Amino acid sequence: MSEGRIGRVVVASLHQAIADLLPSRLEFYENWLNAVGLRQGTIGLAALNAVLSFLRHEDVYVLVTTRAGEYAAEWTFAELSPIKRAFVWALPVTFRTRATLRMARAMIRGAYPGSRALVKMRSNGALLSIRGSLFCQVREAATDPLCWFYAAAVGRLLRLFQIQGEAQVTSCRAIGAAACQVSVQVHRGKRTDEPLAA
Repeated sequence: MSEGRIGRVVVASLHQAIADLLPSRLEFYENWLNAVGLRQGTIGLAALNAVLSFLRHEDVYVLVTTRAGEYAAEWTFAELSPIKRAFVWALPVTFRTRATLRMARAMIRGAYPGSRALVKMRSNGALLSIRGSLFCQVREAATDPLCWFYAAAVGRLLRLFQIQGEAQVTSCRAIGAAACQVSVQVHRGKRTDEPLAA
């Protein structure tokens, strides 16, 4: 059976975040996140698990995975056609939030075929449940959540669509929860000052 491939966006975003925050360690991580694999999209689950295993021992794990989530959101947003971006941006905040969370679900699913995201809408936002999180496959329970990538990606997508709100990790499979969950709080009727990207 062939190994599941990791989506290019998540691999490239992790590589860029490591380059930004751990430049002296980039060559070490490129043993798994190599240029050929990045270009051809052939980096698999074993390679990513190795990278994440070593990253968890770095003091900047949360910063790296948060930065990677933000990059993944920005690149996902940039891949949308200008017409689609403008259409979503013009929607009322409730529908704009739903559309943004649909994009987040698709991004999570595209990161790895074994990942799933379910969205439960609430009056003041939503609860995003992630099963099969790439970041939370650990042999021993962690002491802190490991799925900051998802919260950062969702939060950045909200800002890119001028939705004022926050996304926070509220449970994590790595610390013993059934699934990773990101709570999304939206302040309705307000837009951020984030300009709409071209």
